[in-house]
Amino acid sequence: MDRSGIDNILAQLQATSALTSGVNKQTEDNEAVKVNFNETLKAAIDKVNDAQQTAGQLSRDFVSGESNTDLHEVMISLQKANVSFQSMVQVRNKLVTAYQEIMNMQV
Repeated sequence: MDRSGIDNILAQLQATSALTSGVNKQTEDNEAVKVNFNETLKAAIDKVNDAQQTAGQLSRDFVSGESNTDLHEVMISLQKANVSFQSMVQVRNKLVTAYQEIMNMQV
């Protein structure tokens, strides 16, 4: 994941947080930010999947010797895939915890 992707996800998470707390985040031109949670989550999962697929392909290429893939490139892509996967797991854990708290609320 590149830096702009991380900044984009952080901005989306902050906007989502503001929306769930009842506060609308305003953009520079005074328009309310609209965030679709499903699309944001799907995009994040797709990026994690892409990182996993890229790391797997680079690893297979390196092992088979088919391309000029360097070991450090393979290791970096594997670490990026691992970090993005671990981040996704943490987000999932937070969502499950939030869901359980909501379900335990008395109406």
